[in-house]
Amino acid sequence: MNSMLTGLEIKNFAIVSNLSTEWQSGMTAITGETGAGKSIAIDALSLCLGERAEASAVRPGTERAEICATFDLTNLPLAKQFLEQHLLSNDEQECLLRRVVCKNGRSKSYINGTLVTAAQLKEIGQYLISIHGQHAHQYLLKSEHQLQLLDAYAGHQPLVEAVRQHYRNCQNLQKEFTALEQAQLQQAAQKQLLEYQVAELDEFALQPDEFSQIEAEHYKLSHSQTIIEACQRELQSLYENDEQNACSLLQHSAQQFAELAGFDESLTSVAALLEEAAVQVEEASREIRNYAEQAELDPSRLIDVETRLSGAMDLSRKHHIKPEDLVEFHQSITQELESISNNSTRLTQLEGEINQALAAYQQAAQTLSESRHEAAQTLNTLISASMAHLSMENGVFEIALTPQPEKAPNSLGFDNVAFLVSTNPGQPLQPLSKVASGGELSRISLAIQVIIAQKVTTPTLIFDEVDVGISGPTAAAVGKLLRQLGKSTQVICVTHLPQVASSGHQQFFVAKEIANGETFTQMLPLSKHGRIDEIARLLGGDNISKTAKANAKELIMAHA
Repeated sequence: MNSMLTGLEIKNFAIVSNLSTEWQSGMTAITGETGAGKSIAIDALSLCLGERAEASAVRPGTERAEICATFDLTNLPLAKQFLEQHLLSNDEQECLLRRVVCKNGRSKSYINGTLVTAAQLKEIGQYLISIHGQHAHQYLLKSEHQLQLLDAYAGHQPLVEAVRQHYRNCQNLQKEFTALEQAQLQQAAQKQLLEYQVAELDEFALQPDEFSQIEAEHYKLSHSQTIIEACQRELQSLYENDEQNACSLLQHSAQQFAELAGFDESLTSVAALLEEAAVQVEEASREIRNYAEQAELDPSRLIDVETRLSGAMDLSRKHHIKPEDLVEFHQSITQELESISNNSTRLTQLEGEINQALAAYQQAAQTLSESRHEAAQTLNTLISASMAHLSMENGVFEIALTPQPEKAPNSLGFDNVAFLVSTNPGQPLQPLSKVASGGELSRISLAIQVIIAQKVTTPTLIFDEVDVGISGPTAAAVGKLLRQLGKSTQVICVTHLPQVASSGHQQFFVAKEIANGETFTQMLPLSKHGRIDEIARLLGGDNISKTAKANAKELIMAHA
C-alpha cells in the first residue's frame, strides 16, 4: 500500500523553528513529554488543509510561518480528479500543499505551486486526510453527522445526491410559487387600480394624433370671432365700401396711367401692373367673402372641442404625463393588465409541478431510507463487535432510524437518526449522550471510526489523543485496532499510552529543548532501541528501569 502523506516541512510555526519529517504507510505513533508540542505536526497539517490561520501561529521574532505537506496520489482518484478539474495537477503523482502565514495574520495558500483560496485547500483536504481530534466524539452526538457517517459507510453518495437534487428542485419551484403568490397579492390591488384606469381611458378613447388636431382646432375656433370681424372690416376697405375702396382706387389709377401711356409709351407697364393689382385685390376680396360666409360662428363645436381638450388635460395631469403621451400610456397599462391576468395560469401550472417534484423527492428519500436501514443493520453488528474488542463486552450498538415521510423535505431525506447504546447487560438502549462517559464515548467513537474507515477510504487517518480516558487492557485493544486499520490506510496517532504507541509500525518522538532563552521543538523518528526506551519511559516515568525496558520490548514484540 502506498503511503499517502509522505513529507511535512514546518518553518517558524509556534515553537518549531525548522522541522522536516518523512512519513511511511501503516500506523505511525507520535509520543513525547507533556507540553513538548506532540500535536504540533497535526496543527501544522490542519493549516495546510485550510483551517483558519491566526497570527499567533507565527514563531515570535520571525516574519512568517511556512508549512508544506506532500502527498502521494497514486491511489487517490478523487484527489487527482479535483486537481485536474481545477487545472492544478502535475506530472508526478503527487500533491504539494503549502500555506504561508504572515505575522499580521494574513495567509496565502498554494496547491502544486499555484495560488489558491483556503476554501480550495479545505476541499482537497477531504480527499487526503481525516483528522479525529479529542473532540471528534462530540460530533457523534449530532444527528446530521450520524446520518453522514451512515451514508459514507453505505456508499450512498449517488442516492444522497439524488435526494439533494429533488429537494433543490422542490425548493426552487416552491420559491417561484411563493414569489408569484406574493406578486399576485400585490398585483390584486395593482390590478384593481389598472382596471379602473384602463376603463377610464377606454371610455375617453383618445385616438392617435387626436390631441394635436383638437388643440389646433380649438386654437382656431377660439379666435374665429376675431377672424370674422377682421375679414368683414378688411372686405369693406378692399372692395365693398361705396365711398372709397382699394379696388376702385387701383382701377382708377390704372386707367389714369393707361391714358398717360398714350403720351409716353414707357408708362404702359405701370398701367399693366396696376391693372393686375386691381384684379388681385378683387380676387382676394372674393376669397375673403367666401371664407366669411362659410365661417359662421359654431359655438357648440367650440364647446365640444373645449370639453375634449380639458378631458385630455385632466387625464394627463392625473397620470403625470404629457397629453401627447396618453395614447401610448393607455396601450402600455392595457398590456400590463393582460400580463397580470396571465400569472394565475402559471400558478396553477406550478402547483402541478410542485406535486410532481414532491413525489419524486419522496421516492428518492424512500429509496435512500430503505438502503439506510440495510446498512444500519450491518453497522449495528460490526460496531457492537468492535465495542467488545474495546473492553465493552456487553456493549450493544444500534442505529435507530425513524422515517418521517410527512416531514418537510430537506437535503438529507426524511429519516430521523439516533445512535443508541447499552453498555451493561439488561440496560435499555439509550442515546449516546445519555449513556456514555467521556472514556466510553471516545471508545465508542473509535469503534465507529475504525469500522467506517475500513469502508470509506480517507487515505490518511489522524487520531489526536483520542485515547484520553482509556487505560490498561482497553489501551492494548485500541492499539491493536489502530494497527489493524494501518493495514488498509495510513494511520497517524498522537498518544501518551505505551500500549497504543507500541502498536505503531513506526514512531516519532517529540522533544522540547531550550537554547539561548528560546524554545525549540524537534520531532525525531525512533530506531528500534529508541522505541524501547521511549515506551519504557511511558510505562514507568523518566527513571527507566530494567523491568520497564523488558516490558517495553515485550509490548513491541507482541505486534511483530
